[in-house]
Amino acid sequence: MSKVDLSDFKFEGLQQESIADLSALSEKDKDQLLMAGVVSDLSTRSASYLQMDQSAVHCESRDDGVEIMDIKDALKKYDGLKDYYWTLVDKDKDEYTKSAYDNVHGGYFIRVKAGAKIKDPIQSCLMLKSEHVGQNVHNLVIIEEGAEAHIITGCSVAHGTKSGAHLGISEFFVKKNASLTFTMVHNWSEDVAVRPRSAGVVEEGGKFLSNYVLLKPVKDLQMYPSIDMNGPNSVARFNSVVVAPEGSHLDMGNKVTMNAPHTRCEIIARTISSGGTIINRGHIGAHHVPSKGHLECQGLILGGGRIWAIPELDGTVEGVELSHEASVGKIAQEEIEYLMARGLDEDEATSTIVRGFLNTDIMGLPARLQEEIDKQIEELQAFGVM
Repeated sequence: MSKVDLSDFKFEGLQQESIADLSALSEKDKDQLLMAGVVSDLSTRSASYLQMDQSAVHCESRDDGVEIMDIKDALKKYDGLKDYYWTLVDKDKDEYTKSAYDNVHGGYFIRVKAGAKIKDPIQSCLMLKSEHVGQNVHNLVIIEEGAEAHIITGCSVAHGTKSGAHLGISEFFVKKNASLTFTMVHNWSEDVAVRPRSAGVVEEGGKFLSNYVLLKPVKDLQMYPSIDMNGPNSVARFNSVVVAPEGSHLDMGNKVTMNAPHTRCEIIARTISSGGTIINRGHIGAHHVPSKGHLECQGLILGGGRIWAIPELDGTVEGVELSHEASVGKIAQEEIEYLMARGLDEDEATSTIVRGFLNTDIMGLPARLQEEIDKQIEELQAFGVM
């Protein structure tokens, strides 16, 4: 793992003013939010949270089934959240967790109440607005028994911001027969360092579905979220679509541990290097039967760069069913020739194949977010990034 020198960033004194209405943001910052899946018109969101630099500037719930607030307010309201806060991520894991523990600037607390079926997505955004800002956040998500929700989290720089460090702790608790779809879209810039540290637990009959999209440059990102499936009949699924242009270094992956019978998990990653470096890790551990897990790491190298695919399967009892498929390579010439035979030129054929490879339709994203992702892919191709 590459090292980020935290002394290069300002972790004090960069507070921002509250924003009552997100429509008051500049048009350029609204565009930045939109590229991270976050909208300023809240008519299609059940709740919304925005952090800028070291301040929570906006927090609003439009659904009685959703409680959302700054983590610091939640710690006061719920007597330190002793059963949840820092119980899944070790505060002493590394210098980044220590920084977040010693000087938390904020982060979102989201609680979906028992039995609530939340129709519209909950959105949250963690934005770097000032140059060279260091941001420590701790996010805590609790989906209570029988509840269902989709959270869209956008992590972004403001318009014109080039440099910063984002250190993000996230802990997820999916209770019995609850369901969480968690979509994270990163919209960083060329000189941003990112260190998320995330973990979750899924109880009996629970579902945790994670979508991750990164199409913009980032200097250095390292993340390895882990999920423990502690209840029978639980399900976990991770889908990732990632592009690394020249100058981007990504060390990323997912870890799922099946600690109960009748559990299922799937990790699928689609990565493209157009000059950057990608280390794509995946780990599935199965310790009870019956249990099924599948791990898929597919990488394309377009015009340089490097991809490591590191799949790991760990079965400790007879009868587990684990599989993996990993590949790193180029677009097959026969695929290009097939499309050219049907009237496309070589560039059009290549673009069609790449768009298909980065297909996010399986994620079940809201239409507006899907449109924005499709637009970003088209822009990348137009500028020759891939």
